[in-house]
Amino acid sequence: MYKVSSESSLPGRPAGEEPEPPPPGGMLWDLAGEIRMLLTLPAALTMQVAHPAVSAGVDDYSVFRTDPWGRGERSLTSVQLWVYGGEAAAEEGRRLRKLHRGIQGVDAHGREYHALTPANYSWVHATGFPVYQHAQRYLGIRPYTDEEERRLYAEWLQVGRVLGLRERDMPQTLEEFWPYYRRMLEEELECTLVVEELVSTAQRVPPPDRGPRPVRVVLRSLWPLLLPLFVRFRRFVTIGLMPPDARAAIGLPWTRRQERRLRRLCRVVRQVVPWLPERLRFLPLAYEARKEYLRGVRR
Repeated sequence: MYKVSSESSLPGRPAGEEPEPPPPGGMLWDLAGEIRMLLTLPAALTMQVAHPAVSAGVDDYSVFRTDPWGRGERSLTSVQLWVYGGEAAAEEGRRLRKLHRGIQGVDAHGREYHALTPANYSWVHATGFPVYQHAQRYLGIRPYTDEEERRLYAEWLQVGRVLGLRERDMPQTLEEFWPYYRRMLEEELECTLVVEELVSTAQRVPPPDRGPRPVRVVLRSLWPLLLPLFVRFRRFVTIGLMPPDARAAIGLPWTRRQERRLRRLCRVVRQVVPWLPERLRFLPLAYEARKEYLRGVRR
């Protein structure tokens, strides 16, 4: 059974050995910046904070309660840099490690934690792959083939290297990954305080404070009406696009009726999004990187 190291920090890489981001034109090149993937982010985040150490770090240090929109924007930009950032990908990895060096404390079980302990840091990275794999069954034309899953996982390992994870701290094959993943579900995950907040329909989320001023003014005035719809939808896609085994391990309820509604929603998204112009289909950083790459290919 695969086990990650429990050392307290991640060492830097030797000079001149910058980790390469996933390749342009690869699977993540088409996935990570496409707007359909915005629906999957809450599920991955909730799986991350279902780990008690990660939950404690977020509870103690994150501004997700006071500045949810700013935090979301910064996190989304970071994810885009891992894939589309080129030389900036490694720099973003260093920035994140530096940011997390001081995040430490005691979790809800009285155990000391540090954000850069490989066992914690690697779980945050690991959640992306099963969420991508599961969401493809809803948002893609068909599930991934075995070969496609292996290609996607190989690219996700490259993202792990960008984040500063060592080879020994990541399962190197799918045959190693799934036992590791199941062990984490069985032995580590629980419905933490932060999980409860992220799926709560009673959470008081402030109105969006990003975007053009006229839009923000309108949203602020309508927010008392929009907030209940927003938190219910967030809970719906968070639980629905989470892999069922993770959902069960955390103890989140899901009904057949909700499953039917999710499939109807994803059918519409699956049919509409591919017809959008690239500028609307992909997030700005991804769109610009893809455009630059295609320009180079055509020369």
